[in-house]
Amino acid sequence: METTMPKNGLNLLTNTEIAPYAYTQAGGEADYLAIPHSLEELQHLVAWAKEQGFPIHVFGRLSNLVVRSGGLRGLVILMTELKTVEQKGNELSAGAGCDIIWLAAVAQEKGLAGLEWAAGIPGSVGGAVFMNAGAYGGQADMVVESVTALMPDMTFQTFSRKELAFAYRHSVFQDNGGIIVQATFALKKGNRQKIQDRMDENNYARALKQPLSWPSNGSVFKRPEGYFAGKLIMDSGLQGTSVGGVMVSTKHAGFMVNVDHGSGNDYEDLIHLVQQEVYKNYQVHLEPEVRIIGDR
Repeated sequence: METTMPKNGLNLLTNTEIAPYAYTQAGGEADYLAIPHSLEELQHLVAWAKEQGFPIHVFGRLSNLVVRSGGLRGLVILMTELKTVEQKGNELSAGAGCDIIWLAAVAQEKGLAGLEWAAGIPGSVGGAVFMNAGAYGGQADMVVESVTALMPDMTFQTFSRKELAFAYRHSVFQDNGGIIVQATFALKKGNRQKIQDRMDENNYARALKQPLSWPSNGSVFKRPEGYFAGKLIMDSGLQGTSVGGVMVSTKHAGFMVNVDHGSGNDYEDLIHLVQQEVYKNYQVHLEPEVRIIGDR
């Protein structure tokens, strides 16, 4: 793994495996990979990649994502060091790289309610906003007040709640090319013990139903209208089905787990197999909730 220095003295890793950074523990090499420690460093990295004509890929915890085995061309930026949390009244502002689990814990400590649903979600603030993540009756769009992003013209722009175009697993940043750098959450005063109890209930339910002991992306498919993806997969007899080292979980049919050094291609091929079988049996097309990117 070589290290090079573009202008402004920023470290870049070259030909770096993505798998160790990903929740799936799968994914090929990134041509270049960088982890900025400030917004200025982020700007410099993006400007450098644009000068080189490189594609730019920005991630948080690399959850809800499948990177194919051929990896990613251009520059991969991981936002994990941009994680400062600040409080102003009942609002918490968090850097895009902050773990949403950690932010939920901070809210609980401060007696602020509204993020209990996020207590067990394996992702970053930026990813939760980008995908409008949600669980257990809560969702990002219920509490996000505003979001600041680095736009393609290299300026920072703040979006109000109304401008975020939230929908099911969708936000405006899937369309406008903005890189989320910070989000502000409008919460409510609450009882710390009651907040913790609710978080514990959610985490217990998660541990009871989900295969948390294996690397995975969580729920793979969006909920089809009128159905539950996991039940369709289970009723199709697909639990335990595997491609390479990736298997449809025997604990929760909506999950695919990396049980034996599975690759990004294994994940994608298993997703397609499940889609084909469910459509054959029920004429329902399962749309992936996870993003699939990179070269084969």
